[in-house]
Amino acid sequence: MFTVIMAKLLRLLPNQSKKTPMIPFQQVKMKKDVIVGTSVKPANVSLYYPLEASRKKLPVYINFHGGAFIMHEKEMDDPYCRFLANQAECVVVNVDYAKAPEYPYPKPIEQGYEILQWLKRRAHDLNIDAEKIMVGGQSSGANIAAALCLYLEEKGENQPLLQVLSCPMLDFATPHAEKPEPDKWRARYPQVAHFLNMCYVPDKGQAEHHLASPVRAVVNGRLASALILIAEYDAFRPEAESYYEKLKASGVSVQKEIFIDCKHAFTHLGPKEKAEEAWKLVARKIRASAESYEN
Repeated sequence: MFTVIMAKLLRLLPNQSKKTPMIPFQQVKMKKDVIVGTSVKPANVSLYYPLEASRKKLPVYINFHGGAFIMHEKEMDDPYCRFLANQAECVVVNVDYAKAPEYPYPKPIEQGYEILQWLKRRAHDLNIDAEKIMVGGQSSGANIAAALCLYLEEKGENQPLLQVLSCPMLDFATPHAEKPEPDKWRARYPQVAHFLNMCYVPDKGQAEHHLASPVRAVVNGRLASALILIAEYDAFRPEAESYYEKLKASGVSVQKEIFIDCKHAFTHLGPKEKAEEAWKLVARKIRASAESYEN
């Protein structure tokens, strides 16, 4: 009950990421809002269609927003989904996933999987190519994207063409006090991060599970190709770099980009030129991944 009350209070705080978008607002051909029924709870999803596209059936990029698993909503990524749809000529599926502590681990992963299956079943109606699905997210959303790829591998199902992990949170097992936190207040009060852990992985042993902490996974070369965006001054930088090395060693095609003089969530909070660089990189990677599948 304590975690639920505190989470609801935190959700009342203004979302700084929505104040000044790092990418100018773009028109798209269509933004389609849909409610997808899942066993976890109904999920609010937005599909963004590009203004122009050279293909009849469009590739798909599924986006999971940030918010420490407990806060925010998909609309914080609206300008970025519009940008990616137009620049990558794909349909961007923006997911408002189930939040902890009401829906703790592994509920958001299971919900993401069911949304993925829904997209495949509805591919014809949605004018998408079910063979060209990619996933990604920021911070907690990146954790869900990475875990979803691991979850698919466990089930023996096809991998996405690409996983984009931006400032990913990949290690719940290591106490936040042992991470290189640049923010003096968060460094002084790691109990805040511990509260987030209590919300998402409340039960004993969950934090160490590889779907909660992908950095602890035993990976193989069948996992989706990856693009990992890392901020220089981010408490989660070591785990992101560790996952990069693990993927690379296993034979996964993986690209790592470190953004100098940037902090966690820089893609939403700036500096603006670095954020623009990151989003352009993501758009190019999505487009290239879809095109390489055709060749």
